[in-house]
Amino acid sequence: MTSAKKQTQVRLEEGVLAAGRAAAAARRLDFNKYVERLIIEDTTGARAAGMAAAQRLIDEHGTFLDDLEQQLDVPYADPQPGVAA
Repeated sequence: MTSAKKQTQVRLEEGVLAAGRAAAAARRLDFNKYVERLIIEDTTGARAAGMAAAQRLIDEHGTFLDDLEQQLDVPYADPQPGVAA
């Protein structure tokens, strides 16, 4: 049985490689699968569609989300005297 996948070599700066490995680990993907996904998302337009949807959400509901975040932060704004942080 042969694999349809082809092997390639990519040279990356050490910091870029470390960031890529960390991002892959955060997504519970091995580095190769992470890179494959990035390429597929970029070349199929999936990433652009996701970013456009996120921007629409922010444009339509950003003020509401900002207000909600501020309301949720109120109980933590001023620590109570005598209470350890």
